[in-house]
Amino acid sequence: MEEEMDEGQTQKGCLDCCIKCLGGIPYPSLIATILLYAGVALFCGCGHEALSGTVTILQNYFEVVRSPVDALDVFTMIDIIKYVIYGIASAFFVYGILLMVEGFFTSGAIKDLYGDFKITTCGRCVSAWFIMLTYIFMLAWLGVTAFTSIPVFIYFNIWNICQNSTFLEGATLCLDPRQYGVVPIAEAKTVCTGSEKFFNMCESNELDMTFHLFICALAGAGAAVIAMIHYLMVLSANWAYVKDACRMQKYEDIKSKEEQELHDIHSTRSKERLNAYT
Repeated sequence: MEEEMDEGQTQKGCLDCCIKCLGGIPYPSLIATILLYAGVALFCGCGHEALSGTVTILQNYFEVVRSPVDALDVFTMIDIIKYVIYGIASAFFVYGILLMVEGFFTSGAIKDLYGDFKITTCGRCVSAWFIMLTYIFMLAWLGVTAFTSIPVFIYFNIWNICQNSTFLEGATLCLDPRQYGVVPIAEAKTVCTGSEKFFNMCESNELDMTFHLFICALAGAGAAVIAMIHYLMVLSANWAYVKDACRMQKYEDIKSKEEQELHDIHSTRSKERLNAYT
């Protein structure tokens, strides 16, 4: 009987511990972190593969060749963008962890000041710094989203021409990469409807896959923007709660100090009366 009671108390203690641990998780920060990681992974992965598909399309169907000298051509720019994507993936992986850790600490400060944890000026400065940094990153992701929409628009026009080429018999439409600054003005790399290159490009998997990969990359950038906005709401709420908790902490410290002073005064007067009576 005693063993069953001990086992029941042990299970109850484990259950209470699990409930306390689950209650200490900052779920808004967790949701924002998951959304940020999903958006960054979608943008970086799909964007990288879409750029590789763009290189294949330019080389196979528009006959654009890489410059033999160290010149800033379209292929060099694509390589630079790929390295930027590697940096974005690494940087926001670390930043998501930092924001998650900050969410754990502010949640502990808001709820019941676990253990000897105290809200310090440094902690408030760190929270304010994260708010400012997250706002800057949100603006940066808005710019990335706008930049990613450009190749989506370009590939949509090409895909639309391919889909409607059978209904435009007698009309000649040409795709000229010079219009988008891909090749110099002096180089004519046009591909017109009715040509074998145009037919092969429209029937290839590279065009359809690259177009949809750019759409997924755009969706990932939009998800990252939403995650940054979510982080801003969470950080702003935590900042307000931490500020109120700091004021309450100061009030409790002053109140405790005043009570201690009153207790000392009362003890002193009691001793003086006792001495006078004696």
